[in-house]
Amino acid sequence: MTDSSTQAAAPADTDAPALFDTMATMRAMRRLSPEPVPEELLDRLIQAAVWGPSGGNMQRYEYVVVTDPAVMAELAPLWKRCVEAYLATTGKHAPEGMDEAAYARMVAAIEYQRDHFAETPALVIPCYQFPPSRVDEEGLRASVTALGPAAAETMANTQERFAALAEGSCVYPGVQNLLLAARGLGLAANITIWHLMLEDEWKAALGIPDDMRTFAAIPIGRPLGRFGPVRRRPLAEVVHRDRW
Repeated sequence: MTDSSTQAAAPADTDAPALFDTMATMRAMRRLSPEPVPEELLDRLIQAAVWGPSGGNMQRYEYVVVTDPAVMAELAPLWKRCVEAYLATTGKHAPEGMDEAAYARMVAAIEYQRDHFAETPALVIPCYQFPPSRVDEEGLRASVTALGPAAAETMANTQERFAALAEGSCVYPGVQNLLLAARGLGLAANITIWHLMLEDEWKAALGIPDDMRTFAAIPIGRPLGRFGPVRRRPLAEVVHRDRW
């Protein structure tokens, strides 16, 4: 990984569709204005999320949208505990390959959001729940035949990971749609999963059913900073053509 101070900024491409500029300037924005976000804009964000793909087209997602300041104030202590637990595990210095100044700016932004969370205009919690399995004995035998005994055994041993990734694949494309829509509408947002450290308490505070899984906590508002080009590793470092 290159030093973040030398990472390539997303190049400007005047011939690319507008979506490319949106992606190239979609920074994680954690400093938010307390100004309320109109309900119609939040509806547009959720609509963008719903347009995302869902495994088997089951569409079993649900979105909790929090805008009530009293509810946000109730969530703020939970957010603070999660953020402090996260920061306690990240270390005081930048990881290898990351510029110390850039790391310090990121931590400062996280701490700002922690300290001002009660003023967050909107928070979206994407949820998903798979239906009960419909696989019968005949289907199970056919699956083992298709995979082969060794691969079927490996699959059985990694079923928990497979199920988690399967659910995530039904949720996160919609989340990315939401983030892109927010950037396109001039709103700041960032995806976090820190709430999972206290998921039961978050679900209790928001009345989310026990058997429903939550996949992110996304603060949304008007940015106090400016959007700008993201800095990412060059393609030459990350692409493996035809094989690794």
